Amino acid sequence: MSTKLLPIVVLISGRGSNFFAILEQVQAGKLPVDIRAVISNCSQAQGLHYAQQAGIKTHILDHRKYRQRQIFDRELIKIIDFYTPELVVLAGFMRILTAEFVQYYIGRLMNIHPSLLPEFPGLNTHQRALEAKVCEHGATVHFVTEEVDGGPIILQAKVPIYKHDTPEILADRVLEEEHKIYPQAILAFAKKEICLSKDGQVIRTTPSVK
Repeated sequence: MSTKLLPIVVLISGRGSNFFAILEQVQAGKLPVDIRAVISNCSQAQGLHYAQQAGIKTHILDHRKYRQRQIFDRELIKIIDFYTPELVVLAGFMRILTAEFVQYYIGRLMNIHPSLLPEFPGLNTHQRALEAKVCEHGATVHFVTEEVDGGPIILQAKVPIYKHDTPEILADRVLEEEHKIYPQAILAFAKKEICLSKDGQVIRTTPSVK
């Protein structure tokens, strides 16, 4: 594995379990990235403690202090750019980003969503999957575009849905897969195995990520 580390910044809003999964892979020497900062719009986000314990810089940018979404996003850009990341990782960042923000980081902005996109974009995906009586569910890593949860798909993982599942049980099953595929997608980006083309398609230079 190359010794060059991919500089990233991670954005979170809550417990940060996907961030922690990424951090574990970094600490195990399996993911060649340099997590330069973790930023949250919520001061109570548990993921901030994970970062601080690991010696990673943290920032809190409370969106409630900004009357306009665009102003908040511009301040967020300033903080992110201080760390000069090559990839910005959304790990449970519960904010709809402006077109200006998305275009600024286009091709360098990645998200994970708890459904098999394009099915069930938005919130309450597990409840909606059960109500729809589908036989499988899962998670999707994708590049972020202006369409919410509509960006080009990088990687997906599927899980079965069982007769007696509840949204909570299904969420736990999906989360296990999220913790596997997000580091895989970031690794592929770090190794330049994937990128976003100018026409909005995922280009794969090797067959390792399908």
